[in-house]
Amino acid sequence: MESSILQTLPAFNSAEGTFLLQFNSCSSLSSVMGSYCCFSLLFSATIVVFLAYPILADGKEQITGPAVNVTKHLFFSDFRLDDPKIVNEVKLLGSARFSDEKGAIQIPDESQLSDLRHQAGRAIFAYPIRMLDPLTGAPASFETTFSFQFSNSSAESHVNSAGSFSNSGGSGLTFIMVPDEFTVGRPGPWLGMLNDACEDDYKAVAVEFDTRHNPEFGDPNDNHVGINLGSIISTTTVNASDAGVYLKDGLIHEATIVYDGSRRWMGISLGSKTIFSGSLDLSPFLNEYMFVGFSASTGNMTQIHNIYRWNFTSTSQASLRAPSAETCESKIMEQIDQGVQSSASSSSKKEPPRSLLIFISVMALAIAVFAGLFYNGRRRNNQTKAAVILPDKRQRPRPPNKPRRFTISEVSSATRGFHEYEMLGNDSKGVYYRGKLPNGCQVAIKRFSAQFLSPQLGLDRRRLLKEISTISRVRHPNLVPLRGWCQDNRETMVVYDFYPNGSLDKWLFGAGVLPWTRRLKVVRDVADALSFLHSKQLAHKNMKTTSVFLDVSFRAVLGDFGFVLSSTESQRFEATVSQKADVFEFGIFVLEVVSGRGRSESEASQEERDLLDFSWRMHETDEKARLVDRRMGSMVSLEQAIRVSEIGLLCTLNENRGRPCMEEVVEFLNFERPIPELPPNRPVALFPYSSTNTGLCTGYSCTPFK
Repeated sequence: MESSILQTLPAFNSAEGTFLLQFNSCSSLSSVMGSYCCFSLLFSATIVVFLAYPILADGKEQITGPAVNVTKHLFFSDFRLDDPKIVNEVKLLGSARFSDEKGAIQIPDESQLSDLRHQAGRAIFAYPIRMLDPLTGAPASFETTFSFQFSNSSAESHVNSAGSFSNSGGSGLTFIMVPDEFTVGRPGPWLGMLNDACEDDYKAVAVEFDTRHNPEFGDPNDNHVGINLGSIISTTTVNASDAGVYLKDGLIHEATIVYDGSRRWMGISLGSKTIFSGSLDLSPFLNEYMFVGFSASTGNMTQIHNIYRWNFTSTSQASLRAPSAETCESKIMEQIDQGVQSSASSSSKKEPPRSLLIFISVMALAIAVFAGLFYNGRRRNNQTKAAVILPDKRQRPRPPNKPRRFTISEVSSATRGFHEYEMLGNDSKGVYYRGKLPNGCQVAIKRFSAQFLSPQLGLDRRRLLKEISTISRVRHPNLVPLRGWCQDNRETMVVYDFYPNGSLDKWLFGAGVLPWTRRLKVVRDVADALSFLHSKQLAHKNMKTTSVFLDVSFRAVLGDFGFVLSSTESQRFEATVSQKADVFEFGIFVLEVVSGRGRSESEASQEERDLLDFSWRMHETDEKARLVDRRMGSMVSLEQAIRVSEIGLLCTLNENRGRPCMEEVVEFLNFERPIPELPPNRPVALFPYSSTNTGLCTGYSCTPFK
């Protein structure tokens, strides 16, 4: 009896939410079966209440029990693919791989890349771990030990004449705790920890083992350990050389990180030597659940980061609900004693026990609910019979990724009421918002502005929805998938997949420097996307750097389709915007990628202010090398960059004077066919583009060059 009562109470508490959910599901049924379903659930709940009530009938509320420790333990003796749990429990992002030869995680992946510079990758445990108690704000305690080694790639490793190991150096490795499992940070000094898309309050904790000296980030030298809290700039740095440890010596090092959440204290050891011990509060930089693992990157110099073995244990506190401070045994014995003493008086007063009254009340409620549901079911059936009976149409199951129509309430809820904090950017056609669907998927939502849609709403909205429907059926690895649309009398919106690395312009014109290998891949990816669109007799109509996005692997995807123009330009739109215009705009895009600058910069000198004009001038004087972004330094293949810029200029020729189609452009970029010779002088006019105005030309040709 004691055991059954003890099992009843926690079952009653934990089943409360499940019972309500099942009751709502049964109530939504319009048949008599729904009534029987609800009745059976109510009857089951009555039995639970009847069994649990003798203990709860005193009128005392349940109290919160003592805090208990919740422990999570991970252990990987190596990272060989013959162990199935490796693939299931460790998630690789960016440039990372499992090396069967070494039984290690390697960042970057040298098997897939010929150039290991400017790469970033992550390896994280695939499931979130509880790292913070939201009720008390107490961070979890944890201890992790892992073995790592920094080495050169197989093509670069060598032994010098003295037989010692030589390592050219890279950027470094971090042990990280991050809030999501899809973000990859920037390469170089960012160590794959953060990128431009991360918000200021991005929760992240990292312990870095850095082998590059970046004074702008406060690094003391090229052999240090740092603690990073929500920022790539370390709050605390330790010179590893002081402990006699040299991270680039080619040896396998063992790191141990211990954190005591109750004391807010951290200790870091390399081998047997403690290099840091001190107070540290991680709670402001943790969510309740975090993903743990490793990130690493390379910059201008290459380095392979190997993780061989990993052990991680965390302990967090959680409060449990307890029925009473008294034991069940003492409570039962007390009830038995009271029953024996009051047996004589109870025979005269015959007062029904409270549990029986509760049982009768719940049964009466169940019968009333059953009767109401039965009556409503009969009434619905009568109404259905009175109406016109149509043959049942079987609903075909919708594929999970098929675009669909969203309601205004769904989009508003996803964007938190179109909150300004969720705004990603805007242009003349509308505003981009970041949203989160109920299933957890992040999306980007373009909300078209009233100025973009003409006063003749019916015509333009029909045209827009028709184009959205057409684009939604197109699938290609380098095209942003369309998740759906939202349209009513006042609003028209398009829902895309969200890319955490953001648009290309932030990486191309921002503070960082995108390496040439990535720029070339971006140009090829976009060319493939446009060629595919044109093969389907479609046009993009909005080809620019802000329409190109980078996924977690820095693969370029083309989105933000142009759709329709406003009514004041619709006739010119029909006459001029076409696949040929896409090719022309792609040529400008290529020149922007090669030069690392926008198509029009007011701060530049008069000679270089207009990018297209400047590019043709450099071609005329045979100085095309001046067009290449100098920030890439010696890491750029000048021959490739000049060839790509010539392809860009080729795309800006007049339609009847040699402008290629996108299929030919793809062949040029893949070096499958020679590039036609460019004319020695720039064309008198370029169509259909005005370099000083992003709009369309008003006639067949634009203003000639000066």
